[in-house]
Amino acid sequence: MDAALESDAAWVARRLREADTAVAFTGAGMSTASGIPDFRGDDGIWETEFDPASFHRDRFVNDPAGFWRDRVHLQERMFPDGVEPNPGHEALSALESRGVLDAVVTQNTDGLHREAGSDRVVELHGNAAEVVCEDCGARTDAAPVFETVRAGDAPPTCDDCGGLLKPGVVLFGERLPRVAYSEANRLAGDADVFLSLGSSLTVHPAAGLAGRAAEVGSLVVVNFDATQYDDRADRVVRGDLAAFLPEVEKRI
Repeated sequence: MDAALESDAAWVARRLREADTAVAFTGAGMSTASGIPDFRGDDGIWETEFDPASFHRDRFVNDPAGFWRDRVHLQERMFPDGVEPNPGHEALSALESRGVLDAVVTQNTDGLHREAGSDRVVELHGNAAEVVCEDCGARTDAAPVFETVRAGDAPPTCDDCGGLLKPGVVLFGERLPRVAYSEANRLAGDADVFLSLGSSLTVHPAAGLAGRAAEVGSLVVVNFDATQYDDRADRVVRGDLAAFLPEVEKRI
């Protein structure tokens, strides 16, 4: 790690030690080191491989069978074999265990924060490992449902009531879950330090949490590319989260 990033890590560690409340907000860049592709940007899968309109709420309602067949392909691309938490996820879990980090708010649907051991995780966009029934609200493991669709049985239906199953994620055209967004908004408003990690901060309303946090505490942006909130941040870091966050944790 070069001297500039070491200086950044020392600064962030110091601010975390001083904070009464610290929150991490994570985006796609948090998980790229785990082998999960980015969605946006010139090389993102929305630009190069998939049409976001195929995963809109309207498509799910009007063509559930076609939606689910495409969703299987997207799931396979999103989660290749061998995906597991990277050192960045593990560092955040360690910071929480040590009482330094209060919560993780994530835009990611991969479940890697929980797998790494983080306990208080707010999943703003849901979890891709689950499906939910549109009629009775029952939640269940997504893996057997994907197998059912691969075998040609689409759209999948609920074993309990026969209702249509939906991926346990927020689709285009859907609002964020009210409870999750309310909790995330409260955490942003209470945070002395708010770490925005690997998010382009372009997807609203989630991105607005960084602006709320900047009004009340220190906003730290760690991202390879510039964001619209850089000028409101107390520190902007251009670095690899899988290397940077363990360095911060080491310095606590």
